[in-house]
This record gives sequence, structure tokens and C-alpha cells, in this order.
Amino acid sequence: MKMFAIASVSALGLIAAAACTQSGNTEHGAVTGGLLGAAAGAVIGNNTGSGDAGQGAAIGAATGAIAGGVAGASSDRNTPDGAGYGPNGEALVYDGNAHRYYYVDRRSGRTHWANGDYRG
Repeated sequence: MKMFAIASVSALGLIAAAACTQSGNTEHGAVTGGLLGAAAGAVIGNNTGSGDAGQGAAIGAATGAIAGGVAGASSDRNTPDGAGYGPNGEALVYDGNAHRYYYVDRRSGRTHWANGDYRG
């Protein structure tokens, strides 16, 4: 059982290192959620039911990765990319009421959110 736990932690460490090379919040959220979920699942699994920490860690990692990925994707949609510009080089402007960034399309004069959705 200890060998399984060591192998699981090592595998999660490699996944975390790989996700750090990605630029999006989706990947970071999924890895962080997976790691936290695995730790919480192992503790809960060890202290309840059949006492199977490995099964609890696996369930916790999967649940945490999904939740973290969803939260990271939401953050990706509502924040600007690293350059701070729209698709045609327009500067992003922060809308304090909506707590989101937008840009004004130079060609049409229309405003769009940083993720490309029409703002109005």
C-alpha cells in the first residue's frame, strides 16, 4: 500500500511539473485541484469506511481535477491573455462593474469581452 501511495505522489508530481509549462489557468486549476483532492481523499478514505486510502485518493484526485479545471477555465474566459491585448492589438480595458476585461475593435468600433464574446 505504501508503494502505491509513493507511486501516486510521484505521478502527480510529474503531472504538476508538466502543467506548469502550460500558460492557461485551466491546466493549473486541474493540477492543483487534483493534488488537493488526492490528499483530502486519502485522509478521508483512510479514516472512514474500509480504510482504503488509495481508493479515496483516486476518487479525490479525479473530483478535484475536474473541479479545478472548471474553475480555471472560468478564470481563463474572464481574464486577458498574457499580452493584455485584443486579437488585433487593441488594448484591454477593465470593466469594474462586470469585473472583466474588454477591447474596442478598431475596424467595427464594437466592444468585445477579452474572450471574444460581443459586449454591446
